[in-house]
Amino acid sequence: MKKIILITGGERSGKSMYAEKMALTLSQNPVYLATSRIWDEEFKERVRIHKERRGKEWTNVEKDKELSSVDVNGRVVVIDCVTLWCTNYFFDLASDVNRSLEALKEEFNRFTQQDATFIFVTNEIGSGSVSDNKIQRMFTDLQGWMNQYIASKADVVYLMVSGIPVLIKGTALI
Repeated sequence: MKKIILITGGERSGKSMYAEKMALTLSQNPVYLATSRIWDEEFKERVRIHKERRGKEWTNVEKDKELSSVDVNGRVVVIDCVTLWCTNYFFDLASDVNRSLEALKEEFNRFTQQDATFIFVTNEIGSGSVSDNKIQRMFTDLQGWMNQYIASKADVVYLMVSGIPVLIKGTALI
């Protein structure tokens, strides 16, 4: 059953909704693993809207870093999202890209040892212009390298473009 799926794309490209649709075609009771921390009131409202969109068939879990502590054996799980997951390590490790990347890879490997279908949602933040902010550039490096790592391990990779899933690796699932 183990399968790793990566859905990447820009902001508001339809990644999360597509991941949720995919999960519901693969399972009657998928897991939604939210990696976000609540930063402010506006973000709190975004989280509320996301939660409201999902029905009772979902098992909702909030975990900002140690994903491997969540037992998803035999389940279909949407991890939303890698970008916020990376952000948590980046901030907690004082913007140290190398330590953050190492910790993320180790945790990814532990988490995906489980026999589950993993649907990772991430942002393709490196598609924009180069920031004039050093910390932002450092985070973009971290995010890009982590996306590449997950994509290298993934069985299937989709790029979302304006709500349209474009298969870029593997065999289409839905």
